[in-house]
Amino acid sequence: MEQTSTQSGTLIDIELYQTFLVIAETLSFSKASDLIGRTPSAVSMQMKKLEGMLGVSVFAREGRTVRLTSEGEALLGYARRILNLNEEAVSLFKSPDVEGEVRFGAPSDFGTRFLPTFLSRFARSHPGVNVDVHLDGSPQLLSEMKLGELDLVLYTARSDSDLGKGGEIVFTEPLVWVGLEGGISYERDPLPLAVSTSGCPWRRAARNALDETQRSYRISYTSFHSAGQEAALLADLAVAPFPASVVEAPLQVLDERHGLPDIGNYHIIMKQRPGARKATRAFAEHVAECFREMALGIAGATA
Repeated sequence: MEQTSTQSGTLIDIELYQTFLVIAETLSFSKASDLIGRTPSAVSMQMKKLEGMLGVSVFAREGRTVRLTSEGEALLGYARRILNLNEEAVSLFKSPDVEGEVRFGAPSDFGTRFLPTFLSRFARSHPGVNVDVHLDGSPQLLSEMKLGELDLVLYTARSDSDLGKGGEIVFTEPLVWVGLEGGISYERDPLPLAVSTSGCPWRRAARNALDETQRSYRISYTSFHSAGQEAALLADLAVAPFPASVVEAPLQVLDERHGLPDIGNYHIIMKQRPGARKATRAFAEHVAECFREMALGIAGATA
């Protein structure tokens, strides 16, 4: 489209940023229209308006595919920051009186995967709330909540039957087999596994999948922390069940082409203590929203 200079003082409607971000994350105008509740033509008109205000094209269509232009990539970071700041400002004035302490429990690997972003955003929007974080295994966290030692817990579950009373699914993604790129561990018989300790739903799911296909295996390495399991993978000593979103080079996903069965999905469950205080409810709502944003980003990456 013809580029025009942007007038000084131009204000862009925040809804345009919201629509732009959804399209950027899904790479699909039709999926974005479903997610934001607008018709595809309305979504297209919004983006034409945005591009007209900026004087650049932010998306390029190549057949049925959509990609960000270099200008769109640059705008993406600004859009996220603007929307985050808007959320923080609204939260601050909608809940100015929220204060107190939240005793929060989560699995150990969540400490680096999710919590830094979740906690920093919540601290900005709710400065009067202190979140006391406790990391442990899912069974231990649920036991501590039952004893009244935790207000809010995240834990993992393999199936809906593992939800437990009062649990809410906040995130779902595939479990996949992971091994070293170019490695040969998956060829060994019995298959060497690196897994967490007994009671871990990922460990149980992996063993069930292998049992159903009658693939022989042995537990070669056990570590409560995923970093310990990853060490065995990097040494090409074993394979392991990991969430799909954490797999990065030099590790790779292993599937039926490597003779390994599908493991299926796993759930992240959130559970609040009965009679939770306002601070706990506010943090629970924030965590659920963060996971919704993550799910949208993963959907866009796999579209």
